Amino acid sequence: MDSNLPPESGSPDPAPVPPAPAAPPPLTPRPPHRPPPVIGPTAANRPPRRSWGWPILCLILLFLLVASLVGNLKGAFSGMTSTRMGSERAGGTRLEEVVLKDNDASHKILVITVDGVISGQSIEAGVPNMVTLIKEQLQRAADDHEVRAVLLKVDSPGGEVLASDDIARAISTFQEKSKKPVVVSMGSMAASGGYYISAPCRYIVANDLTITGSIGVIMHGYNYRGLLDKVGVRPEVYKSGKFKDMMSGTKSPDETLPEERQMVQSMINETFGKFKSVVREGRATAAAAAAKSSSGKVRPLSADWEDYADGRILSGTEAYKLGFVDELGDFDKAVQRAKELGHVNKANLVSYQPVFDISNLFRLFGQSNAKGVKVDLGIELPKLRQGCLYFLAPNYFL
Repeated sequence: MDSNLPPESGSPDPAPVPPAPAAPPPLTPRPPHRPPPVIGPTAANRPPRRSWGWPILCLILLFLLVASLVGNLKGAFSGMTSTRMGSERAGGTRLEEVVLKDNDASHKILVITVDGVISGQSIEAGVPNMVTLIKEQLQRAADDHEVRAVLLKVDSPGGEVLASDDIARAISTFQEKSKKPVVVSMGSMAASGGYYISAPCRYIVANDLTITGSIGVIMHGYNYRGLLDKVGVRPEVYKSGKFKDMMSGTKSPDETLPEERQMVQSMINETFGKFKSVVREGRATAAAAAAKSSSGKVRPLSADWEDYADGRILSGTEAYKLGFVDELGDFDKAVQRAKELGHVNKANLVSYQPVFDISNLFRLFGQSNAKGVKVDLGIELPKLRQGCLYFLAPNYFL
């Protein structure tokens, strides 16, 4: 039977046959993705960046090492030759002589500056404290025959009792053994301990507006027992004797024994008596030396000077009237008096400054004395220790 013949009439139409699906086109491989060319270095082809931190640090250390070696050589040669600028080791500290004012003279007047609170503590590692530095400066001045007098520039509200006494003793010993006078030039303030170290000197010059005096002793502390009671904290103290916790800030007022107050006050009175004896003996020694050499105009203490030794501050004019200072004037006037007492017509003004040592720098890498974060407020806050005696002006606590 022919399949191409039309179907018979009356018979149903056969189901349409769906056309066969077309064959998919052949897949063509996609060319590999190539990034556009980049001109210049990239993160992939850029050479590694060199760090300049270590080379710079090495150069700094090398420079400091060379500077230290040059200073050491200069210090060695200064012992063999006399120079205007030299360094010398005195008492363990290398001191460099710096000319403050060159008057083309063969003689010298050494200027020692006492600025700020008098303390026997070192400000930083590797730097001598104030007491040690002044002693070594006086020792070198005694050994240098060209130094004819010492000028002490005092601008201090006072400080520690022991540190002030050490400096005063060093000045007295220097004048006695070297026979070289020490002249004081008082700045804006030379009170309490500042006057304590001035009293043994041969001659004292103060400005009429200088704040001086404040002859007295103070012991400072805080009692915070009331605050502890408010927050519910009670101290527990175990001691070997009834006075072992004297002056403790955790003791209530009724726990402070009368004997304790008496002992502390007795110690203060004893130190105060030493202060007055230093003033009395220092001014008397200066007057006796002036009478022998017929130079200087040392003023004697007034008969009632102890009435003003009650801690009060005095102006330079008031101190002059009471005989605490010898003359009213400025720094130049003190220089003139130093030349007269040193028996020279002209002299160069010099100072002895500590020389930087490279060993101090390396010492900083090995240890640190820092116990906390230090905030610089632009002023030097007092570092008073509880239980220590101080020669301090009363206005220093304001």
